[in-house]
Amino acid sequence: MQRTIVTTAIAAIIAITALPAMANDVFIDQSGYSHSAGGSQTGWYNRLGVQQSGSWNTATGRQTGDRNIGAIGQQGRYNRAETIQRGNRNAAGIGQFGDNHNAIISQDGNGNITAGVQVGNGCNANVVQGGSGNVTAFVQVCD
Repeated sequence: MQRTIVTTAIAAIIAITALPAMANDVFIDQSGYSHSAGGSQTGWYNRLGVQQSGSWNTATGRQTGDRNIGAIGQQGRYNRAETIQRGNRNAAGIGQFGDNHNAIISQDGNGNITAGVQVGNGCNANVVQGGSGNVTAFVQVCD
């Protein structure tokens, strides 16, 4: 009887400590070689998706808060993208096609939206949103 109670208590502790990790989602799809993708999530129901093809692309997503969505798609070589979200219900998306692009999106607040696309070679973007309800979109074609 005592063994059953101890086992049940240990199982409950493991389940409770695992809940925050189970509440967030990360999806990574890579083809090619030498890509890197990573990040961190703190809070509930945050989602991060990364799709990379080509070579030497880097993607990072950091989410603190609840119900944030980050998406990064990269096709080509030597692209770098980062999303930083602090708050709730923010959405950030970066699409990079070509080589040598850099993009950083920082969102501090609630309900902010940013979407950007970079095409060609060597585009750079840095978007910072503070407050709530901001919307930003960018498209860059670079040589």
